[in-house]
Amino acid sequence: MDAKVLLLQTGFLIKWIAVSMVVSIGLLCAAYFVYKVSRKGKKGKTVISGKELEASAIFVEPIKVQPVCDVESGHKDLTSDKTSSASTSYGRLRFKLDYDFPKSQLHVTVVQAESLPAMDYNGTSDPFVKVSILPEKKKKYETKVKKKNLNPYFNETFLFQIPFPDLPSRTVAFYIFDFDRFSKSDQIGQVLVPLSQIDFGQVVDQWSRISPPVDKETDTRLGDICISLRYAPTASKLTVVIFEAKNLKKMDVAGLSDPYIKMNLMIGKKKLVKRKSTIKRNTLNPYYNESFQFSVSPTDIERVYLVVTVVDYDSLGSNDPIGKVVFGSQSKGSELRHWEDMLATPRRVVAAWHTLRPIDEPIT
Repeated sequence: MDAKVLLLQTGFLIKWIAVSMVVSIGLLCAAYFVYKVSRKGKKGKTVISGKELEASAIFVEPIKVQPVCDVESGHKDLTSDKTSSASTSYGRLRFKLDYDFPKSQLHVTVVQAESLPAMDYNGTSDPFVKVSILPEKKKKYETKVKKKNLNPYFNETFLFQIPFPDLPSRTVAFYIFDFDRFSKSDQIGQVLVPLSQIDFGQVVDQWSRISPPVDKETDTRLGDICISLRYAPTASKLTVVIFEAKNLKKMDVAGLSDPYIKMNLMIGKKKLVKRKSTIKRNTLNPYYNESFQFSVSPTDIERVYLVVTVVDYDSLGSNDPIGKVVFGSQSKGSELRHWEDMLATPRRVVAAWHTLRPIDEPIT
């Protein structure tokens, strides 16, 4: 009996020990699992090497962006300032006005300009200034061209004969252009100075902001003409090539013209030689490509001038002149520059576009 009880007790003890061992092993496994998980989490946060960190930084480094600066503090947003300047700034013009009371002459001086916009692909401009008195516009002057300069200094003075009582009804107009030898010069802007606001008791010396160009001459423009000049001193030959004209004024009822080119080589009021091109029918953009030669000695080349007139042919009535350009040492504006370039480069062809002037405009 005792042996049987002892055997039962021993079996129960063995089962209890086995269960305890299984439970203990389970607890140990669970504890080990929790330990490994916690160690893995710590390892992910703390054991990245310096090289690994640098490699990661290559991909996660934020893109650097130029900050927008505070304008009120004296700094500028460079991007917005550039855009704003390009769209709104035309620069400034400095000029002087001085009235000579005894001679009734207004002295207009174009002094300088600054911060002009770049009109050429190379980031510069070739500026010059046209000066006239409104509303007549009978007399126009032009400064010399300043090559590749956004801050040109001119210091050129022009005289206008205006009686003192007429001054309040006049306006001085400055038109700033970018010169282009092979096409029409582009207007940069303008400055209009009403003389009614000027005190002529002293010399006026001031800066004015340049306003954007306003093309008020669209309906009154006469057109443009492309011409080349070449002078050979040894052969005493002046060669003129009429290439083409464009945007000519409409002269016919149908809204077209029948243009041809008439040329007069002159000394004073005397006509030396006359030439004429062919007639181009029903067009405002005629193409000629016609060459003409004039015999001019080196001694006469400084005295002669060439009047080139675009004329609308009319088979039933009189021919109507459209406009003209004049070349010679006494001419002005782009025609004078063209003539001087021709003389400065003997035997070389010099071509340029010119805007036609009114027929009744004085030659010099």
